[in-house]
Amino acid sequence: MKKLRYLILITLLILMACSKGFLDKTPESSLTSGNFYKTKDQLEQALVGAYAKLRSTKGVNEYVMAEMRADNTHFYFNPTCTSGATGGPEQIDEFTDTPLNPDVNTMWYNLYIGISRANSVLGNVSAVDMTKEDADMISGQAKFLRALFYFDLVRYYGGVPLYLNPVLGVSDAYLPRSTVANVYNAIVADLQDAVTKLTVPVFPQDGRATQGSARMLLAEVYLTQKNFSMAENELRSITQMGYSLLPNYASVFDLTNKNSVESIFEVQYMQGNQGQQSNFYLMLPSTEDISLITGVNGRNGPCNTGFNQPTGEMISAYEPNDARLDASVAIAECTSEGTSLKIETIKSPVGYFKPPDKVAYPYIKKFFHSHNIRYNQDDNFPVYRYSDALLSLAEALNEQNKSSDALPYLNQVRLRAGLPDVTETNQNLLRDIIAHERRVELAFENHRWFDLLRTGKAMEVMNANGEYIKMVHTSEGYLPPSCYQVTANRLLYAIPYRETAIGNLEQNPGY
Repeated sequence: MKKLRYLILITLLILMACSKGFLDKTPESSLTSGNFYKTKDQLEQALVGAYAKLRSTKGVNEYVMAEMRADNTHFYFNPTCTSGATGGPEQIDEFTDTPLNPDVNTMWYNLYIGISRANSVLGNVSAVDMTKEDADMISGQAKFLRALFYFDLVRYYGGVPLYLNPVLGVSDAYLPRSTVANVYNAIVADLQDAVTKLTVPVFPQDGRATQGSARMLLAEVYLTQKNFSMAENELRSITQMGYSLLPNYASVFDLTNKNSVESIFEVQYMQGNQGQQSNFYLMLPSTEDISLITGVNGRNGPCNTGFNQPTGEMISAYEPNDARLDASVAIAECTSEGTSLKIETIKSPVGYFKPPDKVAYPYIKKFFHSHNIRYNQDDNFPVYRYSDALLSLAEALNEQNKSSDALPYLNQVRLRAGLPDVTETNQNLLRDIIAHERRVELAFENHRWFDLLRTGKAMEVMNANGEYIKMVHTSEGYLPPSCYQVTANRLLYAIPYRETAIGNLEQNPGY
């Protein structure tokens, strides 16, 4: 994995493009597509560039688009900091975002930059002299990444332009929107091919996509399409690849357990001065001293703070004695200093009661481990864990009326959390139990919004969540009258305004 990480610096210099949009085709250096893709090492550097884009699409940007959009988190309002006329994460949380929202726009462009980089690899792999094994490993990873980028695009925006080849000229540049079905067909085709090319995981892993990664992504695609038997096939294969749950839930996120036997795929970060660090400080409060949480002295904020904060309803969703609550959430007990908070101590949320003279700031604990430089973390971000595969398999079985068969996979996850076995075999009741288990097991890992979409629960759950948020926060006066009016049109984000104006793409209904 060190080779993969260190190559990122070189790759970003070579492939850092698309500041004007995803249509930029060549790196801003003396190297071009005409003289760069000549060797296996160069192809691998280009592949690393595609991996690097995951840091924005599956890391920070997605916790706004997929976690704040759902009912797990809200934000801590700071009246001195506003997002401006085009909006920001607050509007995404409140369902008041527009085609100008910078987070919605950034996600679109970052996903297409990743696709462009994957296409460049795929478009040149056959021209490089190397073994079939090496060619398969490179193209298999590139197809996995392209499928992952397109899977996010189609779930966020619906039918999108489908670029499956490098953009070589103006005639290639502005494609119309494809249908949702065609995008999914391309995703499935990429993943089916990737499965045949990639190898099973070897532990410890190095952070690259494996056959397990491809099968897990393909299984989620099948679940989204309600093709439960095909999802079951992929997930059963994963259970035979050597993955297992770590004994302790909290240890899954320890820095010493990156790419562990529980990891199916995760975004790679590395602290230091290489530009590869993670930074989740936006989830923390505005404060003059953040050291009790991070181990690093210094202020946080005042703006761009307080996002993705666990709600009280989310904290209460954990069953009594569920070990995952204390591992996932902590509470910074503070006193108020105007719009800033002074953190006095860190408390467990288990049985916590806020003193009347204190401010309780819940934050996501699982992504914060002590580090040495402010805004420079070493934490990876999980995309798929083995517990996700087990719960997905339980869901696929239950949806095929194999409820009894689903229970062992569900209960493996519950056992580690310190909870008793579920014995319910009524399909409807078990469906809700599995959905709840996914919510708490995968909390704050950017699954909740997609789960709500996939199961058809998004409008029901989010309108109820809106009533809860308004009940808790209306007296603070910052919620607009139009917030949390979740209709079918709001299940997709807007196509960025620039793409409808320049690319002549049809806007999604309701925007």
